[in-house]
Amino acid sequence: MTFSHSSNQQKSWWARDEDETETESQEERPPSRFAPGVYNYQPLSHVPRRIHVVGTGSIGKLIAHSLRSIPDPPPVTLIFHKTGLIETWRQENESINITTDGITEAKSGYDIEVSIPPEIEHGRIVKANSFRPTPEEDEISEVKTSAETNAEYEKDGSEKGTVWWRPRYESDEPIHNLIICLKTYQTVSSLLGLRHRLTVNSTICFLQNGMGVLDEVNERVFPDEATRPAYVFGIVSHGVHTDPTLNFSATHAGLGTIQLGIMPRYKLAESSSSDAPLPTEDNDNDDYLSDTPSLDPVHSRPPRPSTEPPETKEVIWSTTSRYVLRTLTRVPVLCAVGLSPHDLHVAQLEKLAINSIINPLTTLLDGRNGTLLFNFALTRTMRLLLAETSLVLRSLPELQGMPNLRLKFSPDRLETLVVSAANATAENVSSMLADMRAGRQTEVEYINGYIVRRGEELGIRCAMNYLVMQMVLGKATMAKQEITEYVPMVGSEEWNSRRSRMKL
Repeated sequence: MTFSHSSNQQKSWWARDEDETETESQEERPPSRFAPGVYNYQPLSHVPRRIHVVGTGSIGKLIAHSLRSIPDPPPVTLIFHKTGLIETWRQENESINITTDGITEAKSGYDIEVSIPPEIEHGRIVKANSFRPTPEEDEISEVKTSAETNAEYEKDGSEKGTVWWRPRYESDEPIHNLIICLKTYQTVSSLLGLRHRLTVNSTICFLQNGMGVLDEVNERVFPDEATRPAYVFGIVSHGVHTDPTLNFSATHAGLGTIQLGIMPRYKLAESSSSDAPLPTEDNDNDDYLSDTPSLDPVHSRPPRPSTEPPETKEVIWSTTSRYVLRTLTRVPVLCAVGLSPHDLHVAQLEKLAINSIINPLTTLLDGRNGTLLFNFALTRTMRLLLAETSLVLRSLPELQGMPNLRLKFSPDRLETLVVSAANATAENVSSMLADMRAGRQTEVEYINGYIVRRGEELGIRCAMNYLVMQMVLGKATMAKQEITEYVPMVGSEEWNSRRSRMKL
């Protein structure tokens, strides 16, 4: 007691000086939201809490269900891509059911919207499936409605006095936080139907397999860097499968993690008033598109891009991106963790190497993941593919200078990762095999196809990956033709299942 008392009173002179200096400096410094080196998770009051989820597949249902399971959950809006899902949503009590270890839990309280993607052929939009008519259609035709149509549609008017009818579940409100849980080949068409609702202050979180979709989104959806939303990527290792008879029920079979990373954005140069675009008729009444400065950073006009080289630009982090990252990481079921952009990119490449072996080979063999184990012929095939993949990954320019690069992406280490993943999921059916059996398009062009494209950029011919990709595409075409030509017996289970899918 005596020693403790004396030590408290006899304080060193340098400690007293440091404390006084620190007190004075804190009084002189302006208040900051973040202390140096420490994240003070203060609420972002100016960021809307609502989160929109696109895609009601297995992962989409898990994400939406988990978000409504936490204390003080954020408002969640489900965006459907088919109008027929509205009736199915009502029939299933407007709730999402997730079964874990035999226990089913239902969550409700969701809002729903409908956004029908435009029809794209050969990379061009041939039909925009929107409730707003084109100028040509507005001049030559009038929309006729009946009493039944009025029950599901609401009236809306334009500035010119024209009147059209739009579905009640379609909206033009801005989207601030968007989570994409679609197949990679559906991403561009889905975002084309939503890009008028996304601003530079919005955040898009991609929870998908494969790589290369970001290049397509930047090229075909958001080519202007000044108006491009922020991006968050996630790697999902949860095992979830759905019941084909229920659209809003799923089984959480394997617990996993979600690795999240915010893509860096560089500071843009401030635009002068003379360079600001003039207001148009389409955005006169939209505050989030107004050219006048706003005190709310979410609804402000983006500045012009900077001409400085990337090395000297200042990296900025969007407030909506931080909100999405904080929200997903505080969900216990998801086990989400945040990574730096470099660490996330490395994790994506490792999972790409695993998927480039397990997914296409199980699809061609029409077997479960464990089929690849203890088979010397398949091991030789696996090693030929991994030799190409390893050479491409070790030659990527963005990874040069990384410590232990050759060891991390060596063929032997990649083979160890593939065998470990196949052994851990030996009884599972890969997503690519499930898509092939159902007659759906596969994601092989964003897995093995990505390796082939990056190899071509580096002057590396990936003949094995190209061969496997073409064989998967051919088998998927054969399966689709067999399904479409098959005629089920009237009244059979297959007949009723196909009738329910046709209604959607």
